Amino acid sequence: MSGNRRAALVAILGVGAILAAAGAKKRDTGTYGIVAGTVFRDPGFALPDAKVELMQHDGSKTRKLQQAVSSPHGEFSFRVPAELATYVVRASAKGYQPAEKEATISGEIRVEIALTLIPESK
Repeated sequence: MSGNRRAALVAILGVGAILAAAGAKKRDTGTYGIVAGTVFRDPGFALPDAKVELMQHDGSKTRKLQQAVSSPHGEFSFRVPAELATYVVRASAKGYQPAEKEATISGEIRVEIALTLIPESK
């Protein structure tokens, strides 16, 4: 390898290392808790494709923070800051009455909740 090619390769590798280090600094290094669970339909079967919302009450206001769709097994999860906070998880699906439950996070923990949706009366 000629001197110019070697110098160019070293320069490219050096720039790549600098960019990788810069990207590593931007990565999120915070700690998190997990709010997870399963959406069921009455009489206890998993409900896929339910809309699941994570909300937080701020005084008299409720803010929607995240939204997900339950998996084929009815499962969902949200990553939240590992600070003391109470969240409301609300699940809804067409043809069912919505359901909600509270989940309190206090540190790097996983909180599991189950939501059962009851069919709407016709």
